[in-house]
Amino acid sequence: MRYGLPRSTSPSPERRSRRRTSTFGLPSDTESDFEEPPTDSDSELSSPSSLSSDSFCYESESQVPPPLPRPKREPRSSAEQRHAEDTVAAIRLRTRYHDPYEEWEKQTRKDAFHTARKAQVQTRLETQNRRTQRNTQELQLLANMHAAQLAEVQKQLAALQVRQQAEVNRLVSSWQEQDKTFHGRIEGVIRVEEERLRAKLEAERKAREEVEKKRKEEEERRKVEEEVKRKEEEQAQRQREAEAAAKHQEEEKERLRREKLDAEEQGRAQLGMSLAEEDWVHARETLKNLKAGPMKTVKGNKPLKSQWSAIRRQITPKIGQLTQDIDSVARITQQLIDIIRPSERLPPDIYLAALSSLAKAILLQAETEVTAEKRSAIPLAMVAAGLLGTLEGFPDIFFAKLVQRSGGWPVPSVIPSTDSDGTAWNELERTKAMGYRTNDNQRETLSDHVMRVSGIMRVYFLILVVPVPQPLDKMFQLPRFWTYFARMIGDERLLETAVAAQILQAALDVGGIEAKLIWGNQWVKMLELLYEGATTGIGGVPGKLVGGQTPEGKAARVRVQLQIERIMDATSLR
Repeated sequence: MRYGLPRSTSPSPERRSRRRTSTFGLPSDTESDFEEPPTDSDSELSSPSSLSSDSFCYESESQVPPPLPRPKREPRSSAEQRHAEDTVAAIRLRTRYHDPYEEWEKQTRKDAFHTARKAQVQTRLETQNRRTQRNTQELQLLANMHAAQLAEVQKQLAALQVRQQAEVNRLVSSWQEQDKTFHGRIEGVIRVEEERLRAKLEAERKAREEVEKKRKEEEERRKVEEEVKRKEEEQAQRQREAEAAAKHQEEEKERLRREKLDAEEQGRAQLGMSLAEEDWVHARETLKNLKAGPMKTVKGNKPLKSQWSAIRRQITPKIGQLTQDIDSVARITQQLIDIIRPSERLPPDIYLAALSSLAKAILLQAETEVTAEKRSAIPLAMVAAGLLGTLEGFPDIFFAKLVQRSGGWPVPSVIPSTDSDGTAWNELERTKAMGYRTNDNQRETLSDHVMRVSGIMRVYFLILVVPVPQPLDKMFQLPRFWTYFARMIGDERLLETAVAAQILQAALDVGGIEAKLIWGNQWVKMLELLYEGATTGIGGVPGKLVGGQTPEGKAARVRVQLQIERIMDATSLR
């Protein structure tokens, strides 16, 4: 219910004026108590187009007469004043009256809105729950399907692993049986050789006793001191003459060898070949330049040394993680390449120092692991071959470190009486140059030296025969295998050492059969010379055998014979 609605404003200026100055014929407290802003209907009524033709209006503002002056009223009495105030209060109270029906209708509309909103929320929640449940079911189905697929894959992998493990166990058993057979044969041959040697020593002792007895009888029979002295002088003279003849013969052989080498020098230069002495000098000079150049610079600069130490700490664990798995070999090879050759190129000195540390880590691993289990040399050689074909400058540094840790055996060559620059050795320097390790100025034993050097050389021979995607440096190519045996057999001083016999046995074990397939009859002739040196004598000289007369040399010589027999038997079956 509405009360007190105002009329629309009259277009007449006089009526507008009176409307603003009176409120129901009563004075208001303020001039603006009942004034309202003009509405659209007022503006429409006041517009000229909305007026009818008989409405009163002026043509212009200038014709509008001024408003009449407000008439003066007499002051109201107190009763009139109270009556007016009561009237205004009643009107105001009337305008503020709240209709219960409107309140009910408003409340009903509000409740309906709340009910509809609640229903909407409930419907939305139910829809969302159904969608969530449907998504959950789909995810569960997908997870079940993935689990089934995973179980199937794991089942197949488990079956594959079982088959692989069975195959590995079979191969291990076969290898163990073969090793047991070989070891039994070796031990049997060693025992036979020991018994033969014992019998030979006993016969020599008896022969010496017999000679001594005869000599005493001769001395007693003659009892002439002059005759004994004359015989001794003659014997000494003959010995001096024999020694002089042997020395002259050795000098003549050396002279002829040098003349032959000088005559072949031009041919070697054209073929890119070099002498054993030249290879040793090159490796020795590379090592000395590395120590005096990059290594000295890095160790003398604290920031460079810290960076180099960080690289070393990354290299050593990687080498120790090698296994027989091909994937492991490829992964560790790539990791080592990334360490030595990162995206941001290392400074030259640190790069060369890092290559030296990498070579040392590989050789140390060969010394410790290969001596205990020779099969561990295979992954080590594969990693080394991959690095030699990828890292620039690594072949020279690796060969120099190889010569440093094993002497002249990688060449092979006898260590000369002077250093590569012509300076004389002292005792400690020559010992290190020969590849011996020292502890408190005490040189390692011969057996330790033989096992350590043979472990390193086994890795070197495997590098020569392992397949690579691209050719390596000439010092690590397969023709080097032939050159090694040719140099070794051509130098009697090397063949008479126990180290030479053990290294030759390792070389034949690694690549003997493959060499027979490549070089054919020429390799057979090489093996014949070696077999003669291990059985009859080097160059056919009785008693001058491969490996010498030390226990280590005798055992290694027997292994060389067995390896040659194994190679010939294996190739004859083909």
